[in-house]
Amino acid sequence: MKSFIDNFLERQTAPLDVAGTLRTLGEYRGKQELFARQTPQILKALRHIAIIQSVESSNRIEGVVVDNARLEPLVDKKTTPKTRPEAEVVGYRDVLAKIYTSYKRFDISPETILKLHKDMFHHTNLPAGQWKRRDNAIEERLPDGRWITRFAPVSAHQTEYYIKELCVHFNREWNNGKIDKLLLIFSFALDFLCIHPFADGNGRVSRLLTVLMLHQTDYDVGRYISIERLIEASKETYYEVLQECSQNWHQGKHRILPWWRYSLGILIAAYKEFENRAGATRAKRGAKTEWVTDAVKNLPREFSISEVTRACPGVSRPMIRVILENLRRQGRLKTLGRGRNALWQRM
Repeated sequence: MKSFIDNFLERQTAPLDVAGTLRTLGEYRGKQELFARQTPQILKALRHIAIIQSVESSNRIEGVVVDNARLEPLVDKKTTPKTRPEAEVVGYRDVLAKIYTSYKRFDISPETILKLHKDMFHHTNLPAGQWKRRDNAIEERLPDGRWITRFAPVSAHQTEYYIKELCVHFNREWNNGKIDKLLLIFSFALDFLCIHPFADGNGRVSRLLTVLMLHQTDYDVGRYISIERLIEASKETYYEVLQECSQNWHQGKHRILPWWRYSLGILIAAYKEFENRAGATRAKRGAKTEWVTDAVKNLPREFSISEVTRACPGVSRPMIRVILENLRRQGRLKTLGRGRNALWQRM
């Protein structure tokens, strides 16, 4: 809430690079409608891959990991969870699917936040859908084994009040329309993380809320390219920027510009990848090789040809096999086993 009171946001000066990035994102938002009309088959495949990667990455950032062989069947509802990590993965999938299909029905309120948290842990026996009952801290373990506190969030007894105020002030600024909505979304996410309202699941709920609000502003690239995967790939920077921008947050004297730059950069990266993938079948000679190579980079380290086929619907299976063989000869891949169901591994 500290970013939304005492005219904090109004007092921030957005440098030229931030203003330029916002303009570029506006242009990308317009282009996504063009791709949606021209390449429906590719978009269908991208949506399938994106939800798998989003579910996997957002949970893995928090140390929740499931076996690769179980991940896709769980996301596709072809099996049921057997362990707590699998139950958390399924819960995240359920919430993300609701956001994709019903984002207009959500408002930004304490009730919505509690409901997202409750649904995310619905398949576990963990207490969910309630604010933290004990104070928590963001800690880091040093190389010598000692733990240090990097940030002390809002206390448990103040949490409900802070979340309520955050939602009230956010919605007021949203309706005023004086500040770019992307900056409001990312400012909300920062304040949410600084409040840290739950005993567990704060990072995942913050990412779900971000994706929800991006959809509500028609920046829905997250349904085609996993924003959570891009965050995971840059998580060292993510944590560094979060630590920097949380300093002096309680006093309302924090720096928010690095957080804006990081978040806008993630969104730009998503749109660039979306444009490359959605336009690959109509691009210059060699684009399909580049598309397959890029897909391989974003799949789990061990993968099957079927997974590559789903990620590259405009490329035939024989062509994919040729490209993978070329990568193997270059020493970038190796095969694990033989036959149709053999796996490939990045070197």
